[in-house]
Amino acid sequence: MQEQVINNMKSLGIDMIKKAGNGHSGIVLDAATMLYCLYAHHININVNDPKWPNRDRFVMSAGHGSAILYATLYMAGYLTKEDLMQFRQIDSRTPGHPEVGVTPGVEASTGPLGQGIATAVGLALGEKILEHRFVTSKGESLFHYHVYVLCGDGDLMEGISYEAASLAGTWKLNNLIVLYDSNKTSLDGSTDMTFTENVRARFEAMGWDTELVKDGENVAEIDRAIAKAKKNDKPTLIEVQTIIGNGSKLAGSHEVHGKVLDDEDIYQLKGKWGIDHEPFTTLPNTENMFRAEMLKHTKPAYEEWSKRYQDYHNEHSDLSDLDFIFGKKKEIDLLKTPFSFMMEEKEATRKTNATFLNHISREIPYFIGGSADLSTSVKSYIDRGNDLTKDNYLGKNIWFGVREHAMGAILNGLALTNFQVFGSTFLTFSDYLKPAIRMSSLMKLPVIYLLSHDSIEIGSDGPTHQPVEQLAMLRSEPNLNVYRPCDGKELLGCWNHILKEKEKPSALILSKVEVEQLATTSSEEVAKGAYVVRKENQYLHGILIATGNQVHTALRIATKLYEREKLDLRVVSMPCMELFLEQPKEYRDALLPKGIRTVVIEAGSSFGWHQFVYNSSYLLTIDHFGASGSRDQILKKYHYDYKSLEERVKKLFL
Repeated sequence: MQEQVINNMKSLGIDMIKKAGNGHSGIVLDAATMLYCLYAHHININVNDPKWPNRDRFVMSAGHGSAILYATLYMAGYLTKEDLMQFRQIDSRTPGHPEVGVTPGVEASTGPLGQGIATAVGLALGEKILEHRFVTSKGESLFHYHVYVLCGDGDLMEGISYEAASLAGTWKLNNLIVLYDSNKTSLDGSTDMTFTENVRARFEAMGWDTELVKDGENVAEIDRAIAKAKKNDKPTLIEVQTIIGNGSKLAGSHEVHGKVLDDEDIYQLKGKWGIDHEPFTTLPNTENMFRAEMLKHTKPAYEEWSKRYQDYHNEHSDLSDLDFIFGKKKEIDLLKTPFSFMMEEKEATRKTNATFLNHISREIPYFIGGSADLSTSVKSYIDRGNDLTKDNYLGKNIWFGVREHAMGAILNGLALTNFQVFGSTFLTFSDYLKPAIRMSSLMKLPVIYLLSHDSIEIGSDGPTHQPVEQLAMLRSEPNLNVYRPCDGKELLGCWNHILKEKEKPSALILSKVEVEQLATTSSEEVAKGAYVVRKENQYLHGILIATGNQVHTALRIATKLYEREKLDLRVVSMPCMELFLEQPKEYRDALLPKGIRTVVIEAGSSFGWHQFVYNSSYLLTIDHFGASGSRDQILKKYHYDYKSLEERVKKLFL
């Protein structure tokens, strides 16, 4: 019976790929047995309650194997055959790679190799926090679930997987179980050319337990390995040795990796399986057998948790602390909080940010985060929040080490568990974060990225640490808001808007340079993305748009040119371009009237700013790398000191 169900899954997978005209047949034929074992005998889920908070999570890190995942989800009852027939078609529930929120039963969007396994580390860490935070008087945890991953050689070649795996070992995430589809083949050929290390030894060195299954079709051996892994006190990697495209005429060859099998090959496969050659045909009663097998372990697990939840409810009349787990976030209005900004005080926004960060942490219990070894510089440490360690999963400060790649993906996993999360590093290192930021945006996760040291003005660290193109890179990302406040009041407005976002990540850009608290800035106006910080006195000669500490420069220039030349300039602060572009056309046209000469002043790339100016000469930006030297030396070298900027603005208007 087991063999019939597995063959059904394989047959559905290759039928999906054949009908779509593209897909990855190799993994369908070599990973079906693993997925059968996992779903039929181990994973605790409830098709009728797909968001059950204590469900096990499965992440298909080898996202190109989506066809076999969808076949499994059909067998489990999440999908219909009609869904399978729409594989890779527009607006279907079965896209080319798994997408959370699109396909029921999919826990994370995957496809870029390595992101899935790293996100799973965040999911596993989220479970550990919940497990230790919500405990009954009997000492029983309200939460206890496993996170399973299926990954391939490609996932483990990507560096992010090892960054994340190292942290999983350090944190002793024994609820994390990785099934490694070890078929020794990648798209271009055998891994003998590219991937020859002892993977299990490497994972063991990182604090993992490992298991070896030599026959990827042996249900009993795979079951044994998973059952043992569930009892381990460390995360576990199970290497399952498989043959890519097993049973196909191309079995064992890299050619079957991303190939649609020809009719002859499909005919001979279905003949061996005893399945009718008509596409999407299944053997009689196999779906019912699979679901009945699942219910043997999933039904008791669900009923036991429901009783435990009721016991917890009986002990805690107020369950509001659990609201966030069900997606209901606490709403706070920072603008009603009596923060005071001394007008004579100069302070870098990274330092001011620490005040807000700590206040938010006190208000929101599920607000957690950390840094890629730069909390001292970014000022992103939560005071009295304690450190999250293998001995204390209740700490609110996560030490990611020098691992920006993994940090972003782990934050995504925590966000998928409904924590409100932040991660911090230097703006220039957002390049390392970019793949995870893209996944945050794609999955609509409200992850907060705190990025300090925002321009070449940081000085002597030199061009490697001085961001130039990063603001443009971040602004190019769909569904991401990029904030660059000029002072504490704008920063407060940024945070107030960020905390209201439910489906957008945010990049909050912070300065190392000290700035004054400006008299005309407004926390409330930040929600519009851009607003007037200096109104023209009489006749509008032109407009200066600026962000960050260049707003201070623009205000000074406008004041001086009016005093000396009677040049009347409006100054617009644009802390968030994305929010401004979402405003009604009437507001945008009133703020930046057509026909009025406009100049942009920002210490970063001009890319993206052309939409606001007549031509490139009106962009006072920086399109080259910086240099090592003092701040004043660098600004003077690149004609970005105050005197040079004032002269450049004057020439554009007079």
